[in-house]
Amino acid sequence: MLGMIDTIRELAKKTDEKILMVVLDGVGGLPMDLNGDTELATARTPNLDALAQQSQLGAVELVGAGITPGSGPGHLSLFGYDPIKFVVGRGALSAVGIGVKLSAGDVAVRGNFATLEGDRIVKDRRAGRPSDDKNAEIVTKLRAGISEIGGVPVEIYTESEHRFVVVFRAQGTPLGANLSDVDPQEIGVRPMTAVAHDEASQKTAELVNSFVQQAEAILKDEPQVNGVLFRGYSDVPHFPNFDEIYKLKAACIASYPMYKGLASLVGMDVLEVEGEEDALGGKVDTLRKYWGEYDFFYFHIKKTDSTGEDGDFAAKVKKVELFDALLPDLLALEPDVFCIVGDHSTPSKLATHSWHPVPLLIRSKYGRKDPATRYTEDEALRGSLGLRKGTDLMPLLMANALKLQKYGA
Repeated sequence: MLGMIDTIRELAKKTDEKILMVVLDGVGGLPMDLNGDTELATARTPNLDALAQQSQLGAVELVGAGITPGSGPGHLSLFGYDPIKFVVGRGALSAVGIGVKLSAGDVAVRGNFATLEGDRIVKDRRAGRPSDDKNAEIVTKLRAGISEIGGVPVEIYTESEHRFVVVFRAQGTPLGANLSDVDPQEIGVRPMTAVAHDEASQKTAELVNSFVQQAEAILKDEPQVNGVLFRGYSDVPHFPNFDEIYKLKAACIASYPMYKGLASLVGMDVLEVEGEEDALGGKVDTLRKYWGEYDFFYFHIKKTDSTGEDGDFAAKVKKVELFDALLPDLLALEPDVFCIVGDHSTPSKLATHSWHPVPLLIRSKYGRKDPATRYTEDEALRGSLGLRKGTDLMPLLMANALKLQKYGA
């Protein structure tokens, strides 16, 4: 049983209203001290402030109380897929996002280039966020040294900055994806050894551990990018089609491969974006170009998350302010339903994802107006939308767009 998805599929209807969902990745934050403000509250956001005064606010828990979501589960929840029932590893999302075709039995793995020192101690899990050109250089070096392991073909792909993707291709017998991470997700410790959690994944664990060992040997003379960390193993995932559930023609506007991969897996069209992630104008240009062709747009902004992960409070504030400057261009398109939300919180204080609810804003001509003055965590928690599950968001947006029929007699 798919539960609410089945119900929404039965109730959904086509209308002319357009929905624009903006995901400010990792937008939720914390004050650096108890008497301070969060990054959102610190930022100067006159456009967001004005929008909040026309909107309903609330807060969203993407997975559940106290559970810190990864980007994949966070986004699945926002798209209406229960992240406990619909599970996908980061590897498949990244692989599909860069155009890699996966076949049954293959396993894709998300990798981080890392800096190791001394006795293989992790100094930096992201190797200083190398440039995309440096990433491609390292991938080329690894490809020259690792093309197969024990007769299993190995494909290595650049993603962006410190991220890369490895695909182990099944040769007759499917490879399992149920194994532990190599990435300890902390510094000052050694990378972990991949351990299979079932018999089908034993071969994959051997492949992963061999790859890590060979990669460290190949990269030993690199001053910064001299190690690899793996997590997010996944085989080929399958999801109910987003367009069919919601009766929408949906499009994704994103730069990072993982988010494009997830949108593609649920059935959205992934639109081409010109320019770098920080050049948000390229995303707006794409939105304008295709505005007449789609009913629903997922518009992703990454750097509010990256700066939080770096523990850089001031930089995250600036990324929020850059989005605020962009906001009038989005509103000028006059979306019938406009939403701002995050896929998880990434407080600079923690320099990682956290369990804290993310602030939600919805503006539509059919929504009530809250007495809010700003789009901040505190205002959101006082808003009329209340504390919601992530999977509540799509039904709320559909209702505000008059795209749901009445349930029952």
